Amino acid sequence: MAIIKKTNVAQQVFAFLQKNIEDGTWPVGSKIPSENELTQMMAVSRSSVRTAIQQCIALNILESQHGRGTFVRNNDVRGVVNTIHTLTQTDYKDIMKVLEFRKVLESGSAALAAVRADQVQIDRLAQMLTVMQKKIKEPEAFVQTDMQFHLELSRASGNVLIEGALQSVLGQTFRSSKQLNYLFGYQDGIYYHQKILDAVRKRDNAKAKKWMEEHMQHAMDRLPEKLEPQ
Repeated sequence: MAIIKKTNVAQQVFAFLQKNIEDGTWPVGSKIPSENELTQMMAVSRSSVRTAIQQCIALNILESQHGRGTFVRNNDVRGVVNTIHTLTQTDYKDIMKVLEFRKVLESGSAALAAVRADQVQIDRLAQMLTVMQKKIKEPEAFVQTDMQFHLELSRASGNVLIEGALQSVLGQTFRSSKQLNYLFGYQDGIYYHQKILDAVRKRDNAKAKKWMEEHMQHAMDRLPEKLEPQ
């Protein structure tokens, strides 16, 4: 049984999927094991497996076929990841829509979290920020932890609808998240996450909302300058 360590679980599950796809264990066109089977194979939660699969689907590495399962679409995982920093006109439009949605959703989520977060959740957010600071030269791990920070903040809001909506969006837009990190680097994420965390610690819902809105708007404002000429 391939047991996965419980640190950066989603990232390690993604690496496990990548290895099996690239070494031919699961060739192009083949059906990969089900979520339940993968959960048992790797001894991780089903949510971690689902997140990794959704990331592969977003990168067009895997394809989900309703009623049939999930199939390998592209075995050049490394090549896909290495070219993810490019930004086309279509990518630009898609990322802008995602950022607009996240700005509306997560600003309210951050405000609620500042009021409702317990100490355990605040400590988790602090730990994730520390990991981000340590992973500035590891884009894969940095983006994974960035997403986990935003998801933990949504959980701290105490609203399962907000958490569910954000989890779905982040799972389906992993490629966009990696593009943003490649385009803008790590500084923005660490700067704004620290501001948001400080506001949550101080129970300042207005500041938490303000910093989250600015975080998303800043990315939206900088995005046009990164658009490749068509």
